[in-house]
Amino acid sequence: MTAQYVLGIDLGTTNSVLSYAPLDGDEADVRLFDIPQLVASGSMEGRNGLPSFLYLATEHEGQEGHLDVPWAASRDYAVGEFARRRAAEAPDRTVGAAKSWLCHARVDRRKPILPWNAPADVAQVSPVEASQRYLEHLVAAWEQAFPDAPVAQQQVVLTVPASFDPVARELTHEAALAAGLPRDFVLLEEPQAALYAWLAATGDAWRKMLKVDETVLVCDIGGGTTDLTLVKVIDDDGELGLQRVAVGNHLLVGGDNMDLTLAHQVSTDFAKQNVKLDPWQSVSLWHSCRAAKESLLAEDGPEKQSISVLGRGSKLIGGTVSVEVDRKRVAKLLVDGFLPKCAATDRPQTQRASGFQEIGLPFESDPAITRHLAAFLAAHGEGESGAIIPHHVLFNGGVFKAESLRSRLLAVLQGWGGKGHKTAPLEGDPDLDHAVSRGAAYYGWAKNQGGLRIRGGVARSYYVGIETAGLAIPGAPRPLRALCVLPFGMEEGTECDVPGGEVGLVLGEPAQFRFFSSAVRKEDRPGDVLDSWDDGVLVETAPLETTLPADEAIDDTYVPVQFESRVTELGMLELWCVGTTNPGRWKLEFSVREEAEL
Repeated sequence: MTAQYVLGIDLGTTNSVLSYAPLDGDEADVRLFDIPQLVASGSMEGRNGLPSFLYLATEHEGQEGHLDVPWAASRDYAVGEFARRRAAEAPDRTVGAAKSWLCHARVDRRKPILPWNAPADVAQVSPVEASQRYLEHLVAAWEQAFPDAPVAQQQVVLTVPASFDPVARELTHEAALAAGLPRDFVLLEEPQAALYAWLAATGDAWRKMLKVDETVLVCDIGGGTTDLTLVKVIDDDGELGLQRVAVGNHLLVGGDNMDLTLAHQVSTDFAKQNVKLDPWQSVSLWHSCRAAKESLLAEDGPEKQSISVLGRGSKLIGGTVSVEVDRKRVAKLLVDGFLPKCAATDRPQTQRASGFQEIGLPFESDPAITRHLAAFLAAHGEGESGAIIPHHVLFNGGVFKAESLRSRLLAVLQGWGGKGHKTAPLEGDPDLDHAVSRGAAYYGWAKNQGGLRIRGGVARSYYVGIETAGLAIPGAPRPLRALCVLPFGMEEGTECDVPGGEVGLVLGEPAQFRFFSSAVRKEDRPGDVLDSWDDGVLVETAPLETTLPADEAIDDTYVPVQFESRVTELGMLELWCVGTTNPGRWKLEFSVREEAEL
């Protein structure tokens, strides 16, 4: 069956969105899909977004059919709005931020670890399974509405953070296939998807808005994460083109932090009324503050709003406790806390309360997004000119519905640029909640029609760790050198030989192969060797542990090889170890999907 639609799926940290476009039109007609979901026990409604929450029900709830949906009966879990609401009432049974756990290398992301620190009577799930369930809901909801267009036979574009490492991308790929997406679905970076949505909205007019050598900062602040991407306007054979030139780190700071900050402030107001909140009320307050923040910071929001939590204890049964917060106070608290004015030379600050840390999500210790932005722009500056100061900003994420936050970010960037430089928002009225999904659908449509595509290549240089030869020292491993095998910007569907001397490859016994990447060493070429490097310049990805088959014709366990590297059309790095004294070839493979030519 020929695909009838392209589906764009934003698998968000806080909300997931599905958009679609018919493939038979001469113009892109991107539409939002209304996602049916449980909003209360036994009650279904359609919403533009599916909250990325998974509620693991009690045995009674599952048996009574309270969580049934039209395509599945007797379920013992719920996803979407009902699960989000249950997060306030039963946080120990509710999974949130599964997407952030997917890129947390210090845990086994295939093991049932969520909800984190759940009691023994809760059957936990893995980050991969939680992601799979969100996608399964979208697939089932779509096929109920479009029974003649099964998802597996459509063109599907699924978005991921630009900063996702190869393992996180591969795990997302795994969850998507298990949920029923077609094997040839495409991964697209979220900031680029947001930019595609802007291109779709402006049409050819964008060519009059941007000039060659100008840069666009895509600043995406979602519920749980911040994603930064730089796109440059280039001359592409006499036509204006776009090229993604840098991506930032995966920053675990976003709207959820703002909600918690407001909740912390409001809890002190309760304390002044001699009201001490218990843990249950504190979680409920956090969710109440999310709604209050969105209301107060809206353009037409009220000057004041009451925040309430349900009473607890014998004196408060059936009652509530409330405090009132005002618009100006909330705006100052969040703007100065998360987008403080700072210099372009400022850097994120490390604040530790103890040398012992809980093994949870690696949230940023410094919530000042402007300092993270300064570090990002400086890391990708060229020569002695220092940081890149963008000419334009594309805002994305519900956080930026607040004009005060948009204005502060622009003011900070303008201050860094100084006189003669202007940083302005891209013209238009972006759909901050749905742009990523809309852009993914538009990208799929444009790819099918031969439309404009953002160029990029892989966003990092990749290296293998080579153990050095030398005398053994008790208790000390031999030093590693880093050999560049894949350069920054290498396009998908291309390959290269890695020049240099021979390297010994271990065969016939378990071995650990270590890989590194760098987002800032853009000039390294295949064959370049680093004997040492500063902290943060190279980042180690999850190592590959495997046993390569031995060759009966080779007596030695170490075989001299040289490397050939290739980026496949699907974004997988194939590192071939080619024997120099024998005809053997061995392949090491992991995903480096970065959308080489989008």
